[in-house]
Amino acid sequence: MIGVDAEPDEACPDEEIRELIAGPKELAMLAGLAASHPDVAWDRLLFSAKECVYKAWYPLARRWLGFEHAAVVLEPETGTFTAHLLAPGPVVNDVRLTVLQGRWAARHGLIVTAITVPAAGSRSASADSIETSGDFLRDARA
Repeated sequence: MIGVDAEPDEACPDEEIRELIAGPKELAMLAGLAASHPDVAWDRLLFSAKECVYKAWYPLARRWLGFEHAAVVLEPETGTFTAHLLAPGPVVNDVRLTVLQGRWAARHGLIVTAITVPAAGSRSASADSIETSGDFLRDARA
């Protein structure tokens, strides 16, 4: 399963949207990232990462996952993110999903996020190990 999202690399239009998508720890993370790496719209990146999580989640779980049901940590140095699921995740390959790992890129005014979840019965995969998505995201960061 794959989750992909793309958004303009522009700040969210207002504070209410930021507070809708981010919990208190995420808001603190966003403030720190904005101060240390002002070249990325971190609030929009968080939104994109959570949309990406939902797109990977829904086909597996077949139920709603709100913004408040995933706590995301963005890693500026590696172009990765980790989503900790705060709702019971679906079982994939006999393992309950509790964490999803993804990659992100911001280039040419666009933010792109991607997550892969191995299909039932398949070998493990991640956005790094999928040649096309991994290369795309690495190339987009260049």
